[in-house]
Amino acid sequence: METFLIKAAQLILAFAILVIIHEFGHFLFARIFGVRVEKFYIFFDPWTEIFKWKPKKYFGFFGKTKKLKSAPANEVATDATKNQDLSSTNGSASEKTTEKKNSFWGDTEYGIGWLPLGGYCKIAGMIDESMDTEQMKQPAQEWEFRSKPAWQRLLIMVAGVLFNFLLAIVIYAGIVYTTGEKYVPLDEAKMGMQFSGEARKIGFHNGDIPLLADGKPLSNPAEARMEIIQAKEVTVLRNGNEKVTIQIPEKFIFALDKEAKSDTATVNFMNYRVPVVVSQVTPGEGGAKAGIRTGDNIIAIDSVSTPSLYEFFTTLPGHDNGTINVTLVRKNNGVTDTIVTPVKLSSTSKMGIGLDIDPSSHFKYEEKRYGLFESVPRGVSIGTERLVSYAKSMKMVFTKEGANSIGGFGSIGSIFPEKWDWIAFWNIAAFLSVALAFMNILPIPALDGGHVMFLLYEVIFRRKPSEKFMERAQIVGMTILLLLLIYANGMDIVRLFK
Repeated sequence: METFLIKAAQLILAFAILVIIHEFGHFLFARIFGVRVEKFYIFFDPWTEIFKWKPKKYFGFFGKTKKLKSAPANEVATDATKNQDLSSTNGSASEKTTEKKNSFWGDTEYGIGWLPLGGYCKIAGMIDESMDTEQMKQPAQEWEFRSKPAWQRLLIMVAGVLFNFLLAIVIYAGIVYTTGEKYVPLDEAKMGMQFSGEARKIGFHNGDIPLLADGKPLSNPAEARMEIIQAKEVTVLRNGNEKVTIQIPEKFIFALDKEAKSDTATVNFMNYRVPVVVSQVTPGEGGAKAGIRTGDNIIAIDSVSTPSLYEFFTTLPGHDNGTINVTLVRKNNGVTDTIVTPVKLSSTSKMGIGLDIDPSSHFKYEEKRYGLFESVPRGVSIGTERLVSYAKSMKMVFTKEGANSIGGFGSIGSIFPEKWDWIAFWNIAAFLSVALAFMNILPIPALDGGHVMFLLYEVIFRRKPSEKFMERAQIVGMTILLLLLIYANGMDIVRLFK
């Protein structure tokens, strides 16, 4: 239960941050161009809300208005002769006043809804998810969205997506500024990489060192994993001197996803092969009694070779309460000794030792520290790489396997760590911000991309789609999104019972 609550809290917090930044992008550009924003809500508020606040109601200076003096009667009368319906529509000329809003924040109602499926800015004079058709029947006002030039409306609509992408860049820049980057380059992993069963099925061998993905050099393993999955062919170095090209099936990513969720998964696609080096020994346990020391390299168990952690952990089980013969290499004052010693295991096949699993302890690694200004271009680079990678992977959604792999909030929540880790949290939040930016720019009515599509039509053909058409398109788009939401979360529920 505790794990669920931690994951849920991380999901809600990340989602709230992304929604606030996205909607603030719309809000800011709308106000810059003088468009009134009637509501700014985190999460949706059908029927009621958790909290709402309107500055103008509580602080008068937020919503000051400036009244312009009435025009002289003779001037109004002259205007009235030019426009016969002026007085009949707006009342007598002597009573006519005009209000000019000069508040940036005060005219907006801010709130938190109870339905955490998104958020919204209700922009005056715009057909959106609020479906406020009554407002659209009234004469257009100068502070409404529909009264502004197409280029201003276009910027207002893309601002949310832009701000989500900028947020990802800021987060990535902040992470590299705070922690830097430390990794063992693939060509320095002298023992090669350990591959999962599905990877070995298509031609990878344990010990291979990936060199190229579609001709692009590979170095950082975190980036190389996705490059390999999305590539058509990968070149590896095998046995230290042989270069082999491996063809990557188009649906390889789905095979890996299925494997990762199975009970038999032992390796996440590709990991470093690391030697079995003892980092600590528990007093009184079998390892200590057998004379094993910190720094010893275990190379065999009962004559079965254990060159890496993978072989060690697959060989050790099955010896409960038994005694095994451990072959180890010990370096002492420049002298290397090979020792065979019997070790009594616990009831759970434990030797009472800790192992150093950090690749940087065994191989040459690269460590980069970034200053404040250096971190920004690196943040841009990482954000762009994530966006391109996500865009490439989207084509797989339109396959049978892709449709079956779609998930909702449960799937998203599952990617957060079981224990609160701020670096992991911000990494995931940044990726979700990139994903949200990409998804929102898709040309689907009701999404930002749908509005952008119709605005581009207006710019190119110099005419607006009719309001009736826009209303119907909005309904169609909202229906599509609702069905996708039901399907995605329904798939999560189905997986729970499989």
